[in-house]
Amino acid sequence: MLDGQPVAVFQPFIDTANGQIAGVEALARLRDAHGRLHSAGPLFADPKTPPAALRRLDRAIREQAFARFHAAPAHWFLSVNISPRWIGRLRPEQALPSLKQLASSGIDPQRVVFEITELGGASSRLAAVAARYREAGVRIAIDDFGAGYSQLDRVLALRPDILKLDMRLFQEAARGGPSGEVVKALALMAEKTGCWIIAEGVETEAELHFALECGARFVQGYLFAKPEIEFFDSNAFVEHFARLRDAYVQKKLAERMRLMALRRQLAELFTQLKSDTQSLAPAVTPASFPWLLRLYQCDRHGTQITPNLEWRDGRWQADDRYLGHNWSWRPYFYQLLAEGWDERRLILSNTYRDATTNQYCLTAGQFIDDGARLLLVDIDASGL
Repeated sequence: MLDGQPVAVFQPFIDTANGQIAGVEALARLRDAHGRLHSAGPLFADPKTPPAALRRLDRAIREQAFARFHAAPAHWFLSVNISPRWIGRLRPEQALPSLKQLASSGIDPQRVVFEITELGGASSRLAAVAARYREAGVRIAIDDFGAGYSQLDRVLALRPDILKLDMRLFQEAARGGPSGEVVKALALMAEKTGCWIIAEGVETEAELHFALECGARFVQGYLFAKPEIEFFDSNAFVEHFARLRDAYVQKKLAERMRLMALRRQLAELFTQLKSDTQSLAPAVTPASFPWLLRLYQCDRHGTQITPNLEWRDGRWQADDRYLGHNWSWRPYFYQLLAEGWDERRLILSNTYRDATTNQYCLTAGQFIDDGARLLLVDIDASGL
């Protein structure tokens, strides 16, 4: 038995294009004898909870959500959770309870999103059930996407309209480090497959900034609103979001200014280096360029023709381990070939993680000696 009365509460999705509420997610709560609401999430995670009781709770919450959603603005969408555990118990041609509930509610299916949790209860029939949802006009989301860094095959099998990033992974990624690169890669994959990204669990300004960095279409979290029984006004968070968005834009402008300053410093550095390209002990030192990691040269085909020069113990030291290695496959090199050859201009790569040192780096390059050689500088990105 479940201790409490099932109650549907609603948490809004904020549209990053205008700050308005675009829709809500229906979430399960239990009201105790004192009138207090408690999350039903732990019940769904507890293997001791009877499956039949969970099914009843799940359908009761969905029934309430559909009934209440008639009072929502016409442009909103409603997102409800669907567990693959229930799907696995259905007979192949059995009518889908969730679609029967939706049809009885009279809500336009195009306003409804079924969130399928990514982990647990995987069913071989899941793709077929998802196809029936889509045929009925419902949109499909994969919830907790990225949890466990697994089951990417579900994206291909279900062809979802929306991917909701796993909250724990997202919050960890917003703090920086390798998980940030994982989430950005997931977001890029979503963009390539035509999915919208929802960032849930957005609780701080830094997490919102990271969500915007990932191209999130909607954000959801306590930074804006906790789940409530009543609906918020569509414009309840427009001013708040506008302030946060403007702060993000100012942050990005500051980053751009730092990048422009770096380009000016690089132009100065390359001017000095080009007059001293034959020396194994260049006159420049990292004192004026603290982000400088190493210098080296390649021929125009990408093969390294000089040792790496690295500043250690107060002097330039040569490392010849990479002589003869070819770097033409790296993005910065073919970017140079495409953009820097004719104009002889300096090209700066995007940030990447160096496979040898595990550092975040950028590489700057410019052709010299009438295009016969390529002068390259690796930059420590962590201090920028």
